[in-house]
Amino acid sequence: MDVVKTNINAFFAKKEPWQIASITASTTLLAVWLYQFITKEESVTERLKKKFFKLVRHVPSIRKRIETECENIQKQFEDDTLKFGEELGYVVKLPEDGWHRKDILKKIDDYLELGHYKWDEGFVSGAVYNFDAKILELVTKVYGKTAYTNPLHPDVFPGVCKMEAEVVRMVVNLFNGNSSCCGQVTTGGTESIVLACKAYRDYGREVNGIERPNMVIPTTAHSAFDKAAQFFGITVKTVKVDPKTFQVDLKAMERAINKNTIMLVGSAPNYPYGVMDDIEKIAKLARKYKIPLHVDACLGGFLIIFMKRAGYPLPKFDFSIKGVTSISCDPHKYGFTPKGSSLILYSDKAYRQHQYTVTVNWPGGIYGSPTVSGSRAGANIATTWACLLYHGFDGYVESTKAIIDTAKYIESKIRPIKGLFIFGTPATSVIAMGSKDFDIFRLSDVLNQKGWNLNALQFPSGIHICVTNLHTKDGIADRFVKDVETVVKELMKNPEKPVEGKMAIYGVSQTIPDRSIVGDFTRLFLDSLLFTPKKPKKLSRGDNRIEKISSIENQVESNDVTLMNE
Repeated sequence: MDVVKTNINAFFAKKEPWQIASITASTTLLAVWLYQFITKEESVTERLKKKFFKLVRHVPSIRKRIETECENIQKQFEDDTLKFGEELGYVVKLPEDGWHRKDILKKIDDYLELGHYKWDEGFVSGAVYNFDAKILELVTKVYGKTAYTNPLHPDVFPGVCKMEAEVVRMVVNLFNGNSSCCGQVTTGGTESIVLACKAYRDYGREVNGIERPNMVIPTTAHSAFDKAAQFFGITVKTVKVDPKTFQVDLKAMERAINKNTIMLVGSAPNYPYGVMDDIEKIAKLARKYKIPLHVDACLGGFLIIFMKRAGYPLPKFDFSIKGVTSISCDPHKYGFTPKGSSLILYSDKAYRQHQYTVTVNWPGGIYGSPTVSGSRAGANIATTWACLLYHGFDGYVESTKAIIDTAKYIESKIRPIKGLFIFGTPATSVIAMGSKDFDIFRLSDVLNQKGWNLNALQFPSGIHICVTNLHTKDGIADRFVKDVETVVKELMKNPEKPVEGKMAIYGVSQTIPDRSIVGDFTRLFLDSLLFTPKKPKKLSRGDNRIEKISSIENQVESNDVTLMNE
């Protein structure tokens, strides 16, 4: 230390006071900057890579090429949108006179016939999980009775709030929750996940003083966690999965935990491969480091809670495990409720209270909002309540058995097919396929031509089918297996042939090192969904004389027959 002090004194001996002060201040600021740079949750390598690609995009020739590619892709996306919509024309201005309801209903029928996938016949992976006339009749009537209700006003609509409380308690009990467990009905799995992240961010800040929060999640966790991170300034620390089981690597997860970790995440099951993470072992980490654990059961939640009774027992995944502090699940999937219903459940009210947004100094009054939305559709709560009661425990066990039986059957038939392999061990309804012999997107492309709509996966390339109640209909599973076998046999004759068309673009996107460019392409696609031409074809009202429309009107006016049955 004496040598250090001597050198410092010698260095400053001939300096003016202002120089000493300036050097001291600059050195301090530099030290603080270096500390913040080094200790950021995102790795130095990742930040340098992003900075490099950002600078490269300013090179004129590269920038020009990217802009050209974006223009071409934008044009392709817009052309695809027009292909479906231009024939019927576009409504771009509010009509002077309101349309007759017959015209409106006719146009709705026309709009709903756009697209070529026969989703109601089981040709689509996931998306629509059931399509039953009796359920449609029920939810249509329930929605009609509650369409204008809003639980934001509990004094006006206490009955809707009561239904929400009952839905939460019913589902808490299904997940083996105790009297301390609680929850909320939300509009979908993404909102449920977003609310959990918000709750843990605020809980971590208030209770543990965490100012730079991070969450530790598997690479297979749903992208809603990334959305929440972008909303709430949370760093995402992704953890690799085992290349054979596709469960999260627990050792890697433990290494990723630090003093700023506000939550751990496990999937039951994950979306890409339908594999369940080892929730009991993740919960052990959560207890060890005293960190909340969220179980994402959005996809398969309304299967896994009935699978034991259906003859397919699973490892523990719910509130019976000490350390599980929240669960998200979607009744609008295998609960067969209309779209727009999910639940976020907590082991304790202390977590849910940090989910809330409360404003106490607003001139409009004290404002408390439990979810992302202010006003909420009471009809979504009511139809969820009605569907749960309509199916009952035994009804869900029966549908679960049929779905899992079908998924296991498809898996058993696909596993032996030469040229294909299945990712991990599917736990519920998702079967993910890959190939080491040919480009798997070729299989997806040809199946698409045969009417099948499957989901594409990346890193590594794959496709999956999410089995729904529609796939349990006679002949659907056999047709799918037969089509897969036929197509694979043909592809294996020339396995080196590259994929073409849209799937080629999807495959190539995985090789682009600058992922921000892929992000640009995605934004263009989202833009195209709301694209309307500059001079759209005028949309006519329709022919009031069409007999079908008159028939619909008569049915609407009847109390005995619903519009949905038409």
